[in-house]
Amino acid sequence: MIMTGAILAAIITAAVSTLGDYLWANVLPHHRPIYGLAHGALLFLAVGVCLGAAARRAMMGAAGGAAIGFSAAAGFYLLQPFIGYTGLFVMFIGLWVALGLLNGRVLQARDPMRVVIVRSLLAAIGSGLGFYAISGIWFPFHPHGWDYATHFAYWTAAYLPGFGALLARRATEITEETV
Repeated sequence: MIMTGAILAAIITAAVSTLGDYLWANVLPHHRPIYGLAHGALLFLAVGVCLGAAARRAMMGAAGGAAIGFSAAAGFYLLQPFIGYTGLFVMFIGLWVALGLLNGRVLQARDPMRVVIVRSLLAAIGSGLGFYAISGIWFPFHPHGWDYATHFAYWTAAYLPGFGALLARRATEITEETV
């Protein structure tokens, strides 16, 4: 399978996430939902651009990604009083399913629905587990001592399974398109 697009998308998104970690820790006031909603929209706008660029529909990907990111952040704020920070994991998995549907039904529209669902679930499970594995990067909360290069590496590893599931293509598919 060809993974170049997935690796590049994971690196770009990791850079945006690392910048977000820095801003949350050093610039933005804490516990203000408006910043969380903006963070979700902007971060997943970047994800949408990456998915859309692979389909030559970057603007549509950006709009879809921003809407999904905003909705996931809003969902977290609705769930958080009931299930605490576990809501982050629930919404992270949900947003990868939504991104899979955006990619497979709107941006790429090349696979049957069952393949789109399988790719979406693989993206959700893979990146959900990746997110869970790295979720300790913010603790203890001493942002001036954080190693942002480590954050970048961890974010790359967490995003790669999601992008891999959504963007990986067999070499034969690519060859068929160019012929």
